[in-house]
Amino acid sequence: MLYFRTEGEPAMVKGSSTVKQIHEIPVSILDLAPIVVGGTAAESFKNTLDLARHAEKWGYHRYWLAEHHNMTGIASSATSVVIGHVAAGTEKIRVGSGGIMLSNHAPLVIAEQFGTLESLYPGRIDLGLGRAPGSDQLAARALRRGLGSDGHDFPEQLSELRSYLNPSLGNRPMGVRAVPGEGLNIPIWLLGSSGFSAQLAGQLGLPFAFASHFAPDYILQALELYRSHFRPSEALEEPYAMIGINVFAADSVEEAQRLATSQQQQFLNLIRGRPGQLNPPVESMEPLWTAQEKAIVQSQLSYTVAGNKDTVREQLNRYLKLTQADELIVTGQIYDHQARLRSYEILAEVMNGN
Repeated sequence: MLYFRTEGEPAMVKGSSTVKQIHEIPVSILDLAPIVVGGTAAESFKNTLDLARHAEKWGYHRYWLAEHHNMTGIASSATSVVIGHVAAGTEKIRVGSGGIMLSNHAPLVIAEQFGTLESLYPGRIDLGLGRAPGSDQLAARALRRGLGSDGHDFPEQLSELRSYLNPSLGNRPMGVRAVPGEGLNIPIWLLGSSGFSAQLAGQLGLPFAFASHFAPDYILQALELYRSHFRPSEALEEPYAMIGINVFAADSVEEAQRLATSQQQQFLNLIRGRPGQLNPPVESMEPLWTAQEKAIVQSQLSYTVAGNKDTVREQLNRYLKLTQADELIVTGQIYDHQARLRSYEILAEVMNGN
């Protein structure tokens, strides 16, 4: 079940002349905190912390959680709170947002929340920011009551947020300070699935993460835009790009492909307008989708690897050759928690050169 596409894609993006392999770069985890069919948010948070502790032991670089709203299958809507839960239960792994949807929040609130997290867990907090709402239109209106932002003013919101953390940037309301937050070194990432955030991240000299795990169509163009527009900053001297990939690893290719059907069902329900909890895997998706739906789901999830250790190693190296990414962030909506742990354990063996 490899959805890697090469035919019709643009040439490999320009980057470093030396293409690194999976055991030579940092690998991180994006946890969508799934609520499985028959499960609860409380169980999801317990599993999240358990996975984070294993990830720290296995050598993963960072552990991110994402803001979604009005989705019964994702528990991380109060993202800052869950980040604190994970950071409190681990010791050294970086923890952060992948991402906070800034259009849903006043910049001062995010500066204070992440200033609090950085004060509690110094040197371990990342602030990844996106401009999409992370919700449907009804939830977006409920979230933005009194804010009036639909993402068009993301650069202005970002500038204000950065100024709360670093007053020398000078774009915060007069007399307003973020306490805690002001003066703290909290790495800011821009996240995106198009050229807008890629170009903005490059111009500001910030690290960039592309959401190729669910929206891969523009990845190579976005990475080229980011690198070609990059300007060195206090944050970065050279561009630094991370890409998202769905990984389902098991001791057999067949089992990995079976595990991946939970995520396929989730996306199928999403395009049908019926998002829900994460379903158990099935032996075959063919009875569940039409040919058109299959094409849409496979296109959205085309940056997916499902296989055994050798398959995972081979295909992740192929992605790295194509994109020349500096870091991978992997996710995988796996129904059974023990199978989920095993998937990340196998991947850890690959990234550690075993």
